[in-house]
Amino acid sequence: MKGFKEFLLRGNLIEIAVAFIMGAAFAKVVESFTKIIMDLLGKIGGQPDFSQVSVGDVNVGVFLTALVSFLILATVVYFGIVLPYNKARSHFVREEADVAATSEDLLTEIRDLLKARSGNV
Repeated sequence: MKGFKEFLLRGNLIEIAVAFIMGAAFAKVVESFTKIIMDLLGKIGGQPDFSQVSVGDVNVGVFLTALVSFLILATVVYFGIVLPYNKARSHFVREEADVAATSEDLLTEIRDLLKARSGNV
């Protein structure tokens, strides 16, 4: 029972739950935006739903509708979330040093400091 309690009170579980809820809410926003874009494409092309499009006897319209919806969704997610997040992250998060100092570099620095210190005393 103690392990279950620790699992529930772990910070990551709460963060994941919040992310899931926010993701579900955002999915509805993106779906409605995708519907608007599909309607606009329908006004331009005359058909917002490609489900009746077929090549010969093969109905490819359902696939085309899903593909266009996916591309619109990917565009919204990239330009609405990923790109602003990366810009904000690079602005607020300091980049760590490119290369960590090796033990030889640290020993050389200590040696040089000791030499400088013994020369001044």
